[in-house]
Amino acid sequence: MTVGHSWGPLLLAAVVGYVVGAINPASIIAHMRGIDLHDEGSGNPGATNAGRVLGRRTGVIVAILDILKGLLPALVFRFFGESTAEMAGFMAVVGHITSPFLKGRGGKGVATTLGALLGAHPLWVPFVLLGFGIAYAVSRRVGIGAVGGAVVLIGCGIAAAPVWDDTIYGVALGLLVIVRHSRNIAAAWRDRRSDTHDAGG
Repeated sequence: MTVGHSWGPLLLAAVVGYVVGAINPASIIAHMRGIDLHDEGSGNPGATNAGRVLGRRTGVIVAILDILKGLLPALVFRFFGESTAEMAGFMAVVGHITSPFLKGRGGKGVATTLGALLGAHPLWVPFVLLGFGIAYAVSRRVGIGAVGGAVVLIGCGIAAAPVWDDTIYGVALGLLVIVRHSRNIAAAWRDRRSDTHDAGG
């Protein structure tokens, strides 16, 4: 973060955010039912796959818990300043994605990213949700909707310049989500090329 910040609170925010984010409600609930989400549906231990495998109600519960994983650390550490809240929220997303409790096979971080934004930059959320909604409406894919929201998030970060903490936060979070959805992007691209080929044939 920016020179001049106290490194103690930043480090604490990073550690607490990561540990909280690494706790995976989807996997815990699935395990209680004798199910390994890595072997079911899309194989992703997140809210969307939990809803697909365990039922819509469970998916909603998981989504709320995943949002809280990003929101609560950001809110708690906002006491030390906006940059510390950003660190806590960002590391919660990283923890969700790379959870050591799941041997590094965590979720894609969309709901936790939403929580992190609500805790640190709530004014960005309507724009990100709009990006998600438009991309989803065009593609009918939740993963592509997430990519659309991430692109808007990167734009919010760039627009925050020269407040570089905010810029780094927005761009880094957005890129993280996009990278985690690279397979969704590739699948959508293959389907698009297939549709174009069929139409031409």
